[in-house]
Amino acid sequence: MTRLMQAVRHNRDTLNKTISYYFIHITVAACVAYAVTGNLLASLTLSLLEPTVQAFAFFFHEKVWERRMKKREQEAETEQALAA
Repeated sequence: MTRLMQAVRHNRDTLNKTISYYFIHITVAACVAYAVTGNLLASLTLSLLEPTVQAFAFFFHEKVWERRMKKREQEAETEQALAA
């Protein structure tokens, strides 16, 4: 359980961003699905299923981008050190 809590603390900003994105996505998806289907149950089902999958994808997408940006920063620092 300690590793889980450490992961949560380490990724707090990304998790908060993911959660807020999730709720916005559910709201938009429910409105669109209802407008298309006219069926409340179908729109709620669709609006919960698809954003849930998207939230997991978004979290890992953010982690990949964070690593990419960190790698770029390290490469830039290395180039600056070599140029000096």
